[in-house]
Amino acid sequence: MRNNDVIRRVRYALKINNRNLIRVFELGGLKISEEELEGLLKKEIEEGAVNCNNKTLDAFLTGLITYKRGKLDPTKAPANPDVLTNNSKNVNNYVLKKLRIALGFRSEDMLEAFRLGGVHISESELSALFRKPDHKNYRECGDKFVRVFIKGITTMFRGDEE
Repeated sequence: MRNNDVIRRVRYALKINNRNLIRVFELGGLKISEEELEGLLKKEIEEGAVNCNNKTLDAFLTGLITYKRGKLDPTKAPANPDVLTNNSKNVNNYVLKKLRIALGFRSEDMLEAFRLGGVHISESELSALFRKPDHKNYRECGDKFVRVFIKGITTMFRGDEE
C-alpha cells in the first residue's frame, strides 16, 4: 500500500483537517507547508502529486501518537524506539503497530476493526503481526490487511456515513 494512501485514509477515518494534519507532522518532527501537504494528499494520477517516503510516513505516525495520546514522558520512553527508514521492510506491520498505539487499541479493538473492515482473524493471527521479524511465529502484514483495518477504523469513527 502506498504511504500516501495510508495518510489520506487515516486522515479521513479520524476526521483530521489540514491544519491539524500539519500539526500532526510537526509533532512527529517534520515541518511541512500547506502546499507540501496538498501534494502528499493528491492521488498519484493527479498533477502535482508528491510521493511520500517512509521517513515522512514515520513522522506522520509518530506525530499521530502524540496528537491522540499526548506527549510521552521522557523517563518512560522506550530505550530503542522503532524508526521507519527508507529501506525498511515490513512497513505494513509498522503502520498497524503505530495505529494501534495511537488509537489506544487492545487486541479486542483490533479484531473488531478487522471485522468491521470485512476480515475475521484470530487473536493468534493478530499477535503474529506484532511480533519481531526474527520470531518463528512472525507474519508479514500484506497491503490488504492495512486497507481492511483502516476501513474498519473508518467505520468505527465515522459510522455509516461513507
